[in-house]
Amino acid sequence: MKTLQIRNVDEKTHRALKMRAAAEGRSLSELALSELRRSLERPTRREILDRLAGREPFDVPGGSAEAVRQERGPI
Repeated sequence: MKTLQIRNVDEKTHRALKMRAAAEGRSLSELALSELRRSLERPTRREILDRLAGREPFDVPGGSAEAVRQERGPI
């Protein structure tokens, strides 16, 4: 297993992370590792933009404003 060191963590952030870890009954390292893993489950902004760029454009009958009105339903 590898080790990761994070430098220049300000006191306020460090304190908040330690408090959150303690509240969850975990160590600071366990909390940080779980947050890093969770962040990897979400696509990056670049990945999202690449996916969108690869999609075929489509027309909405009546325009996008009409589609939003229909989705919202009667007021």
